[in-house]
Amino acid sequence: MLPDPVRTPDMQQEPIGSEIRTVLRRHFSHRPDVLVGGEGYLCWNTRTREGWLVPDCVVAFGVDPDAVRSRNGYVIDDVGKPPEVVVEIASESTGRADYTRKREGYAGYGVGEYWRFDHTGGEYHDRAMSGDMLVEGKYEPIPVDRDADGILRGHSPTLGLDLCWDDGRLRFYDPAMGEYLLNLPEAEARAGVAEARVGMAEARVDSAEARAEAAEAEVKRLREELGRLQSS
Repeated sequence: MLPDPVRTPDMQQEPIGSEIRTVLRRHFSHRPDVLVGGEGYLCWNTRTREGWLVPDCVVAFGVDPDAVRSRNGYVIDDVGKPPEVVVEIASESTGRADYTRKREGYAGYGVGEYWRFDHTGGEYHDRAMSGDMLVEGKYEPIPVDRDADGILRGHSPTLGLDLCWDDGRLRFYDPAMGEYLLNLPEAEARAGVAEARVGMAEARVDSAEARAEAAEAEVKRLREELGRLQSS
């Protein structure tokens, strides 16, 4: 098992990393072969610690997530391949390393896509948001453009999602569904709205059934009254 990395807590970096891992886990929850993890070492093997890196978020397809988590990190020789995507969140202490030393390190590990997000807009990284695609062993920039709403947007072919820098927040947009992926509070709020709608629909059904029963009782009463009149 790999040791726990030594990390300097960052009150802004940690919540962002936790949120994006939660969002991506929910998005890929129908795929048991998809690992969404982070905050553990990424390395070739455990024989030497040279070049070990600690990604904020890793995404790997076609793997056994439980086996990876049991090692407390991603050991490429054990898994049989590098992760497809790594995302780093900027912090004051590690920001420069993310777009220099770590960028070279992830390319050396064969990580197909490497994304960097800086909630400050570029104070800690060289850009607010940037992505790279591995081409013949070297990273080539993925286009990131600002849309009409002022949101920076780049597309991840591997994830099938747009990564968006939106007022200091990293959001994921699903082009196939035409909507943003929800974080936990948003998902809970939407579930609450859906539950309320179900409750109102059930109340309408109950009310309709009550009205139908009342109408049926009134018809029965009128028929009984008609019977008495006809027999008198």
